[in-house]
Amino acid sequence: MLESLKRLFEDRTSSAPRSAQESERDLRLATAALLFEVVRSDGHVADSERAIMRTAVQSTFDLPPDQLDELIREAESASTEAVSLYEFTQVLQAALSTDEKKRVVELLWLVAFADAKKDALEEHMVRKVAGLLGVSHPDFIDAKLRAREAGSGASGG
Repeated sequence: MLESLKRLFEDRTSSAPRSAQESERDLRLATAALLFEVVRSDGHVADSERAIMRTAVQSTFDLPPDQLDELIREAESASTEAVSLYEFTQVLQAALSTDEKKRVVELLWLVAFADAKKDALEEHMVRKVAGLLGVSHPDFIDAKLRAREAGSGASGG
C-alpha cells in the first residue's frame, strides 16, 4: 500500500504524460482518501462511517467488490500516511468540474453525518477540503443540506 502512495507521488512529479487509466486511478484514490480523512478526523472510526464511505465510493465509481476493497485499503493507508490534504485535493482540483467538486463535498458530509453526530472536527475537515477544492460557501452549505437530507431519508427520519 505504501508502494501505491509512493507511485502516486512519483507519477505527480514525473514529466511523462499520464494515461487516462492512471489519472482515473489517482482520482479514485484521492477521493476515497479524503472520505477517510473525514472518517478518522474525530479520532474514532465508526463502522457506520466506514459503511457510508464504502457506499459513497461504490456509488461514485461503480467498482467490482475486489477493486473496491483494494481501493478502500489503499485510501485508508494513503490517508494515514499523508503529510497534508493538498496531495489529494490537488488531484481533484485539476480533474473535476465545479459540480463534481460540490458532489465530493456532499459525499464528505454524508460520511460526517453517518454516525448521527455532527462532530466539530468532522465539520472542520469538510470545510477545509471544500476550501482547498475552491467550493463556494453557498455550494458548501447546499452540499451539507443535501447530505443531511439524504442521510435522514436513509435512516427513516
